[in-house]
Amino acid sequence: MKVGLSCIITPADWSYTETLKQAKAAGYEAIELVIRDEWDITLETPESKLAQMARQAADEGLELASICPSFRKAPKDLMTNDAAVREQSLETVKRALGIAKAMGIDTMLLTLGALTPQLYYNEAYANALQSMQKLAPFAEEIGVNVAIEYVWNKFLLSPMEFARFCDEVASPRVGLFFDTGNMTIFGYPEHWVRICGKHLMKVHFKDFKRQGYQWTPLLEGDVDFPAVMAELRKIGYDGALISEVAPSIASLESQAEAIRKIMQM
Repeated sequence: MKVGLSCIITPADWSYTETLKQAKAAGYEAIELVIRDEWDITLETPESKLAQMARQAADEGLELASICPSFRKAPKDLMTNDAAVREQSLETVKRALGIAKAMGIDTMLLTLGALTPQLYYNEAYANALQSMQKLAPFAEEIGVNVAIEYVWNKFLLSPMEFARFCDEVASPRVGLFFDTGNMTIFGYPEHWVRICGKHLMKVHFKDFKRQGYQWTPLLEGDVDFPAVMAELRKIGYDGALISEVAPSIASLESQAEAIRKIMQM
């Protein structure tokens, strides 16, 4: 396993080069990139530049562990009842997967959308399933995983349901982006690893304290990291453990060290 850092939580004014250097200096071995509307990686970045940026990361000794579409100007809602928006979103997501392919990144994080009072759960489920069944052949063709993350969007709330959803998509390229913090308010992260183990693709590390409902530095919340690590080892996970702890909560350096401690549990 490697100590990873997500660019989702690094300062938005850091350039790509600055992000790589700061991650390396703070003790990280892998990095999760982002696609933003205004950053060094956008939906419009040429493949030649993406390849150069991938080489730059390799030169810094950093593995490109995953990438997250974090743009807002293009649609990426795969569970809406608006069929036209779903189709537009599929095309956007395919473009993002192409960026991952161009950079040699094996997995892209994906959120499916969110429930609303007007969008009923059964409708959202059917829409999301249809979208992922349409997307899966493209992911298989280009060889990039699509790892779905639960992000408090009121959808796929339990590991049993998440595993069922992945089984119904029925693609080796569609699975789970496991996040220890996101699951803690509603249950126990280690349950997700055991139940969704065959679908688990990547791992975010965050911690959360139920009393007070607040994010904490790693090892200061309610996540049972020894139990999580035991379950990860049982399924043979050997990928990056990617910190998504914001610098406003704890320093990048301290969280890299915390992940190393967790690895020994």
